[in-house]
Amino acid sequence: MTAIEQYLVDTYRASQQGAPMPPPPGRDDVAVLREARTYEQFRAVLDGDPGRRPWRSALRRRLARRLPV
Repeated sequence: MTAIEQYLVDTYRASQQGAPMPPPPGRDDVAVLREARTYEQFRAVLDGDPGRRPWRSALRRRLARRLPV
C-alpha cells in the first residue's frame, strides 16, 4: 500500500469515527530538511569549522556509515 492509499484509508476512517483528520503525506518534509540543516550547522560550529559545507559533511558521514568494511 502506498502512502497516499494509506492516507485515504485513514481519512475515511477518521471521518467515520469523528476523529481529527491525519496530516497528508509529505506535509512536514521541508521542515525536517530545515531542521537537519540547522543541526549540521550547529555541529560545524561545535567542531570549530563554521565555514565548512554542512550538507557535504552530513552526506559523507551518512555514506561512511552504510559502506560495508
